Amino acid sequence: MSVSATVPRHVAIVMDGNGRWAKKRFMPRFFGHKQGVDALVRTVQACADRGVEYLTVFAFSTENWKRPTEEVSGLMGLVLVAVSKYLAKLAGEGVRIRIVGDRSAVSDKVRQAWEQVESTTAHNTRITLIVAFNYGGRWDVVQAAQQAIRDGVPADALDEVKLGQYMAMGFAPDPDLFIRTGGEVRISNFLLWQIAYSELHFSDCLWPDFGEAELDAAIAAYAERDRRFGGVKPTPAASLAVGH
Repeated sequence: MSVSATVPRHVAIVMDGNGRWAKKRFMPRFFGHKQGVDALVRTVQACADRGVEYLTVFAFSTENWKRPTEEVSGLMGLVLVAVSKYLAKLAGEGVRIRIVGDRSAVSDKVRQAWEQVESTTAHNTRITLIVAFNYGGRWDVVQAAQQAIRDGVPADALDEVKLGQYMAMGFAPDPDLFIRTGGEVRISNFLLWQIAYSELHFSDCLWPDFGEAELDAAIAAYAERDRRFGGVKPTPAASLAVGH
């Protein structure tokens, strides 16, 4: 797919603010998470319409297990509902779905649901939705190093490219644009390796309220950034001098 340089190829989002959205409405936090799934479906469709090829969302971090048992249990149930109701709908619209993270801590039922949705959407090409669940950036680096060691990769052969192949998202390009909603201005252990050169955009919008206007604002801000990746772009005069 040919994408304009002003549209990021890969967008990553920390979907923050579900609990506060519910609290403002005197509702249990779970209702905020449910509304958050609706916002995710809207955002996947909006990204696909704008030519974004990859969308990665932070659904559940390795630290989220510290939350109240009732909330964690509700989230696990919501995962199954989301897979059966929402993700199946997205699959019919050409969305490829991948789950990244440590699957060892989730139930067999959840794991099987993930495997089914991944296999049934494997050939879709409109957009790839990557859901980071029980994921942490530091966990990702550690598991990549461990897997490389298991495979017998010599220390002097383990460079950035080789280690990157073992990262949980080694199948995707690094994110161009990183968005966090909810007003917090931090990375929170999300994609630490992959966002080394991502443009960062922080929004006060609580995730359940996130829509096309907020996405377009983030993409517009991205389009105005001067992305040099550590280098310096030549000035027009310098370019002419080189030409001579």
